[in-house]
Amino acid sequence: MFFKFLKRNNKAPTNANQSIDTQSVNKIKPERIGDIGEYKINIQLDQLPKECKYLSDILIPNSKAKSGYSQIDHIVLTPYAVFVIETKNYQGTIYGGRERRTWSVNGKFKMLNPFYQNYGHISALKEIIPIDNSNIVSMISFTKRCTFKVDLELRNIQSNELIVYDIELFEFIARKLNVLKLQNESIVYSKSEIEKMYQQIEQINIVDTKIRERHVQILKSDTSTTKANAQTDKQGIDKCKVCGATVSMKVKEYCLSNKKRFNGEIYCYEHQKLF
Repeated sequence: MFFKFLKRNNKAPTNANQSIDTQSVNKIKPERIGDIGEYKINIQLDQLPKECKYLSDILIPNSKAKSGYSQIDHIVLTPYAVFVIETKNYQGTIYGGRERRTWSVNGKFKMLNPFYQNYGHISALKEIIPIDNSNIVSMISFTKRCTFKVDLELRNIQSNELIVYDIELFEFIARKLNVLKLQNESIVYSKSEIEKMYQQIEQINIVDTKIRERHVQILKSDTSTTKANAQTDKQGIDKCKVCGATVSMKVKEYCLSNKKRFNGEIYCYEHQKLF
């Protein structure tokens, strides 16, 4: 019955996403694009059957993190696995490999392998709920403004590390659950166990706005030194983080005044379109 439900609802997310007018989204201010992306994902997670439960925007303690916390975008608890989802809001071609520490956007803008980042989140989560590595699926979700140039195994449903587009998140979870059902003679987590894990995570989740703001500030301050060294040369000339082109004071001030969009970095006009 559980998987009949999945199959029956397999096309639901497409219709849900079609309700968001693309032209309207293009008119939304850049700082709100991330919120729209999270909303689209929540719509898809709402399509999951009642046997599954999910939580979004979870902040939990992590002694190994620089801020002392890990912020997890989405956690999905199912009868066969726990899905830990990291969302990314980039535009361009994503180049990366499973073992590569650094990935890039358009071959220029570098970022940490998102699976490495998610590994830290998973490690922190395992301190809270009793889950084995074999029952964890690490998923990285990008918007459809991206094109993937990654290892094919990261798109293979057999893998426990998957890279997906936000609009196909429900589909991949449903397909993965079908695979896990065939691999397991019985469910891994009962309804009561799922409920208990949900309550444990919810109880440990930090909702204090001051702590959350401090966490964000620490992450931003951690990149400020890199920005100062990499984007300003010895003559004090500011440069684009992606291509190294010299930018005007006006462009610099625009980028730094839009911290939510550019994360405190400086980009030339052309590479501002990445965000």
